[in-house]
Amino acid sequence: MVQLNGKQGSKVPLDVVGRNVYVSVEGVEKVPAKIDTGADSSSIWASDIEVSEDGTLKFKLFAKGCPFYTGEVIESREYRVSVIRSSNGEEQIRYRVKIPIEINGHKVKTSLTLADRSRNHFPILIGRRTLAGKFLVDVRRTEVGQPPKNIKTQPLNEELNKNPYKFHQKYINN
Repeated sequence: MVQLNGKQGSKVPLDVVGRNVYVSVEGVEKVPAKIDTGADSSSIWASDIEVSEDGTLKFKLFAKGCPFYTGEVIESREYRVSVIRSSNGEEQIRYRVKIPIEINGHKVKTSLTLADRSRNHFPILIGRRTLAGKFLVDVRRTEVGQPPKNIKTQPLNEELNKNPYKFHQKYINN
């Protein structure tokens, strides 16, 4: 626990988290989450997202095949949409819902966008809005450990080492 000056000059205790943590969400415990201070908002892997004729948003957390998937349908009449811009500039419209999560024993009601995170190492991403005023991030810390190395890059690096010029012409300069 670290003490920092708050807005009114009072001391506010902030818990320190690492670059990734385990969180609990909707009764599912020990879900790995990436802490991303470069992301404004938080996101969670959701599947089977639909809106019924009466305006109810329905979805399932995670997806079949994911160890955290329960198949439980979550319904909400209180939701919004957000336009999310990725680091490469692509924009997506996503539903945003408030879901309580637990980080380091602290219950936080946070706004999460629903996204297909099946290609990501972490099914949950925690952004600045969720962290602000509650947590400090120490990037030297890790709770989950490193995700497995991207096995797709190993053959690429071997090809690069053989002939950097040909590699550049084939992949970068096309």
